[in-house]
Amino acid sequence: MQGKMTRPELIEALCVRSNLPAKVIRGFLDGVLEEMKSDLLAGKTIELRGFGTFEIVKRKGRERARNPKTGETVSVQDHGVARFKPGKELKSEAWGKLR
Repeated sequence: MQGKMTRPELIEALCVRSNLPAKVIRGFLDGVLEEMKSDLLAGKTIELRGFGTFEIVKRKGRERARNPKTGETVSVQDHGVARFKPGKELKSEAWGKLR
C-alpha cells in the first residue's frame, strides 16, 4: 500500500491537473461531498459508473456484542452504515495491485 491521500493532497493534485486555483477546487470538492452526504442521509444511492456505488445500509443489531476497549458485553441496536461497492472497472483494475 502507498499510504493515504488527505483532502488537502487531493485538492493539490486536482490543482496541478486542472490549472485551477486551490480555492475553486476546494469549493467544488466541498460542494460535491456535501451533496453526496445529504443524498445518502436522505436514503438515496449514489452510483458513479466505472467507479462504484455509495449507499447507507441497515446493519442488524445484536443482543450480545463486546466493547473492544473494555471487554464489557453490550447490546447494539439496528443502525445504518455507509457502504461502498466498487464498480466493474475499478474492481478489475485493482484486482492485481496487491500481488
